[in-house]
This record gives sequence, C-alpha cells and structure tokens, in this order.
Amino acid sequence: MDSELPDIYCPFPQRTNPHVAHTRVHLDTWTRRTGLVHRESARKRFEQADFGSFVGMVYPTADEEHLDLVADWFVWLFLVDDQLDDGHLGRSPDRVRDVVDRMRAVVDGSAPEPLPGEDVPAAVTALADLWKRTMPNAAPHWRTRFAWHLVTYLTTATTWEAGNRAEDVVPSEDTYIAKRRHTGAIHVCMDLIEIVAGVDAPESIHNDPRFITALEAACNHVCWANDVYSFEKEQVLGEIHNLVHLVRHHRGFGEQQALDHVAERLAMETERFLTAEDELLELYPELSGMLVPYLDGMRSWMRGNLDWSRQTPRYNPADVGQYEEPEEYLEETVLGVPPARTEAAAPAPCAAKAPPAG
Repeated sequence: MDSELPDIYCPFPQRTNPHVAHTRVHLDTWTRRTGLVHRESARKRFEQADFGSFVGMVYPTADEEHLDLVADWFVWLFLVDDQLDDGHLGRSPDRVRDVVDRMRAVVDGSAPEPLPGEDVPAAVTALADLWKRTMPNAAPHWRTRFAWHLVTYLTTATTWEAGNRAEDVVPSEDTYIAKRRHTGAIHVCMDLIEIVAGVDAPESIHNDPRFITALEAACNHVCWANDVYSFEKEQVLGEIHNLVHLVRHHRGFGEQQALDHVAERLAMETERFLTAEDELLELYPELSGMLVPYLDGMRSWMRGNLDWSRQTPRYNPADVGQYEEPEEYLEETVLGVPPARTEAAAPAPCAAKAPPAG
C-alpha cells in the first residue's frame, strides 16, 4: 500500500524480560508435549512468531516460572485464535461448539477425566494443564473474573465474528470496539498481571470507575495498535474486523486518513489512561503497593505490544502468502474439528486478533 504506518503515541520505556531465552526453550517443549504444534510447517511459523520475545516485552518483571506460565497462555490463545480466524472454522461457529463446550467444562470444573485412548483435542489438553498450574494460588474472586473473561473470549470469538463473516455483516465502530476487547482476549492477559506481579486487587478497585477507565484505555490501545499493524495484511485477506477498515467503511476515509484517525484515537486512549492512573494513585495512596505494579503492567502491555508488532513477521504484509494456504500451518488436532469437504475450497479471512490471543 502507498500509505505509511503512523507513529503511535506511547510514552513508556522499552523493556524486556531477562528470562526470554529460557522461556523459548520451555515453549518448544510444552507445545510438543501438549500437541499444540507438531507438524513441521506449523512449527516453522510458530518459531518465526517468537512468542517468547512477545511475552518478555509485555511482562518484563515476571520471574522465570511466571514467564513460562503466561507464555503458555499466550501460545494457547494465539493458536486457538488462528484456528477460529484463519481457517474454515472462522465461518462455521456451529462446527466448533462441541470443543468450546469442552473448554468451558475445564474452566467450570465439570470436565470428566479423559477415557483411556480417548482422542482429546490438543487445545483441551493444554487448557487443562494451564488451569491446574494457574488456579491453586489464585484468590476466588480472581478465578471468577478470569474464568468469565476466558469464556467470554471463546464464545464471542466463535459466534460474533464468525456470524458476521457468514452473514456479511459489517459492525459499527462502537459495537466493534466493545467486542474487540473480548475477541482479542486482552482482558485475560491483563488479569494475568496480578499473577505475575503477585498482587491481589480487591473487587472494590476493579469496580472503581477510574480503574475501569485505565484498564479499558490500556486494552483499547493494545487492540487498536494491533489493528493498525495488521491492517494491510487483513485487507489483502478480506478481513472486516479491524478498526482501520471500519473507519474507512463507515466514514468514507481514505486509507492514510483512516490510519491517522486511529492513531489519533490511540493517543487519546493513552492520555485517558494517564489521567485515570494519576487519579487512582492520588485517591488510594494506601493501596500504592498494589496499584503501582498493576498499572505498570498495563503500561508494559501497551509498550511491549507495539515493540513486538513492529518486529514480528506475523503482521508483515510482504509475507502475506503464509496465510493464503492456512491448511499448511493449521493443525486439525488443536480443536479436533476436521475441515468439512464442502468448505475446503472456501477462502477464509485472517483476523489474528488474539493477543495480543491479534
């Protein structure tokens, strides 16, 4: 495209985690053990994305154990999202309902133990492993909130976006913005800040309008920046779930004008975050030991997402050909749903919305 990517305002320092090299090795082992990645073509694409680097940028203060844990969550979200966005399932929500129900059963504790020899989808096996490692030391109210965000991601990603594609519905900007925070699973990732930082934010803080504003602004920044960086690739592949595309569609803007408009809105979200942050710290000085690392985690997410987006080949339009044959890197065993014969030739757009599970 002839337009240029705009500068995105994000006045936070660039950081990375010292344990990234260890986490890269861990991810290779974990994805093989759970069956999430095993075919050579899928392994190559997975390694090129360098999720270890990404998680190190957005959780720069995590210790080695927690960095491995959140990296596994990242990979699970990204690979599940690829199945729902890139392949034939992105237009067939009914075909993934069973496996989503199995994931929800893991989350709500009703999942039975697998029968001997039972062929369990890799996404379900990996989720059960993640759940056992994440929940033991988490506060009950955190577990409830995290589970709700995770299930909302799964149900929204498998119904709303897929339904829009199937019915050629172009959502409004406001509807998209509200849904985007869920289809991107960014609330799941922000929840993990409490695990990484070792803090327990009371429900009174989560319900405080200033905290809600700060969190919403940080989530919007991550999701919309992802939309800017993935815009050209998604245009090539016909994906409508992108804020830049929707601004063009609904406002009649040109490509550069739409990109610049979203960048201006990103700057406004940054300022909205900074204002809410100042108000929170001024209002609750006695809670600074919890609020400072939590808000710092949001800052790291905004900056780290930008840094990774600028370097990963995942959003490189010059390499868009990697998405045109999704069967080359998508693995049926992840969700356990083989392609339908009648849909095999149907083109499927690629949204790449997960965290940023973008």
